[in-house]
Amino acid sequence: MFGLNENMHYYLCTSQVDMRNGINGLSKIVRQEMGLAPLGGGIFVFFSRNRQSVKILRWDRDGFVLYHKRLEQGTFEMPTVNMSTGRTELPWRTFSLIMQGISTKSVKYRKRMNIGD
Repeated sequence: MFGLNENMHYYLCTSQVDMRNGINGLSKIVRQEMGLAPLGGGIFVFFSRNRQSVKILRWDRDGFVLYHKRLEQGTFEMPTVNMSTGRTELPWRTFSLIMQGISTKSVKYRKRMNIGD
């Protein structure tokens, strides 16, 4: 019900967001600035200006779920994105590493065979 996993699509809002925004304010940003539908099944990720807070908005069948994480020390890493659009899609691996505090710049992925591709 509340879980996030690798089968979901993660969209990063590339502009800095006021963390006072709640579900209504964030869903408005998704529609107007990111050009996406908040009810479309995506996971929407918003960072504060100082990158000490992140809010994650998702639609869960019959209502919105809003996750909020604030770090007591340190900052979240902002992935490199194309700033020409108001959004970018994040791979699950990158999202997961950022939430765990692991630098994506120092991670090296080894080649693996993927039968599904």
